[in-house]
Parts: sequence; structure tokens; C-alpha cells
Amino acid sequence: MKNLSFIIASCLFVLTTSCQTATPVSKTTIQDTPYQNLGLHGKIYGAFYQQRAAEYEALCLQAYNIAKLRLDEALAKKSEKPLAIVSDIDETFLDNSYYAVERSKLGKGYDQATWEEWTAKGAATPLTGSQEFYQYAANKGIQVFYVTNRKEQERTGTLNNLKKYNFPLQSESNLILRSKESSKENRRKDIAKNYNIVLLLGDNLADFSSLFDSKSENERSAAVKNSADEFGKKFIIIPNVGYGDWESSFYHYKYDYTEQQKDSMMYDAVKTNP
Repeated sequence: MKNLSFIIASCLFVLTTSCQTATPVSKTTIQDTPYQNLGLHGKIYGAFYQQRAAEYEALCLQAYNIAKLRLDEALAKKSEKPLAIVSDIDETFLDNSYYAVERSKLGKGYDQATWEEWTAKGAATPLTGSQEFYQYAANKGIQVFYVTNRKEQERTGTLNNLKKYNFPLQSESNLILRSKESSKENRRKDIAKNYNIVLLLGDNLADFSSLFDSKSENERSAAVKNSADEFGKKFIIIPNVGYGDWESSFYHYKYDYTEQQKDSMMYDAVKTNP
């Protein structure tokens, strides 16, 4: 009888302790996830790729090689207007990843004041193959227009940067900075009044057409597919994993999210399964 009591007591003890250890742990949610600092750390990782990867250099060369082929095709055709190319500047042929690294190492992101301090230095460096391409275009008599959203107060530093690396500037009026609107459509239309724009180069879809201006992620994706024939033909895109409207569209062009809020949104958006 004593042995039976001992066995029953032992079983009750095992059942009790098993129930205690088997209590399910609540599933971790995004809100419970510690702040990952994805935004700032992501800028570092993007700059690491841009500055160090031979694959990035190869992508740039691929883009400029295709652009050169398209220029040769355009030159072989008759045109009622002089030929022109329209090009963005930042991350299209000048590398500004150093600015992103400096800000990130300070634990800070982009702001206009420090950006203007950076552009005033004229210290951005050429992307691989860019000097040769733009010089080739100018030597063939093609007008090169730089249409950028740098602001008018950045003109001197920008001009110095272009001259430092011998990027062609047939006229200082060919450097067209942002005045009021961020869209480049009206600036492109002004150029098209007198020139046949045969090529557009950029790192951001809005560098090519108003079809991409301030659109949602889904709208941007749809517009890319609808313009599929233009990429590699008239639109030459340079990769930019550091910043752009691809990022802004994800945040619905709202710029008042905190870094923590953006962090959580990014963390939640990426997939672990197809």
C-alpha cells in the first residue's frame, strides 16, 4: 500500500512539473522586437556594396556600355533637332555614399543642411565608366544636360565637382537644378523644345518620366512593366540601394515617421517565404 501511495505521489509530481514547463511562450510580435536600427545600418551596408563590390562596378559599366550603343544608333539616324541626353547626377554618375556613411556613423540620417555642406565640397567621385561615357557623348556633338534636384545654392559646388573630373559642360545652362517642384518633367519638356532627347540616365524612375512621379509602390511597379521596352533603349538606370523613391514610396511619401517607426515597418515588410 505504501508503494502504491509513493507511485501515485510521484506521478502527480511529474504531471505538475510537466504542466509548468509546457506553458506556451507568447509569439514575439514586431512591437516586441528590439529596435534594429535598420535604416542607418542599411545605409552603411548599401554604401559598403557601392564602394567595394566589383559587381557594382560591372553594373555601372554595363549601363554605360548599353548607353553608348544607343547613342551610336541615334547618331546613325537623321534628326530634325540636335541630339541631347538628359542625365541625373547623384548616384547616376557621382558617388555620394561617403555622405551616407558619415551620417550613419554619427547615428543620423539625411538632412538638407548637412547635404549642402557635402555638395559644397565637390568631393563626390565618378562611378566606374561614367567619365568615358559622358565625354564620348560630348565628343560626338551630343548636348549633355544635367537635370538634378540639387538646389540652386548648390550650383557652385556642383560645377566644381563636374569640372574636377572633366565631365563635359558645353554651357553652364546645361546644369539645370531644382527651383520649386521636385518633378523633372517640365525641365525635360523645356529641353525637348529645342533638342531631340535620345537618352535619359538616372538612378531613380522619376528621372525618366512623370509616369513615375510620387506614385505608390504598386503603381511604380505597374509603370515599370508598362514601360518595359524603354529600359536599355531610351531609359538607362544605374543601381542605387542607398536611397530613392523606392524607399519614399514604401513610406507613402510621409517624412515624419521616426526611425523606430520606419524600422518596424521595414522589419514587418520583408518576407521569409515567397
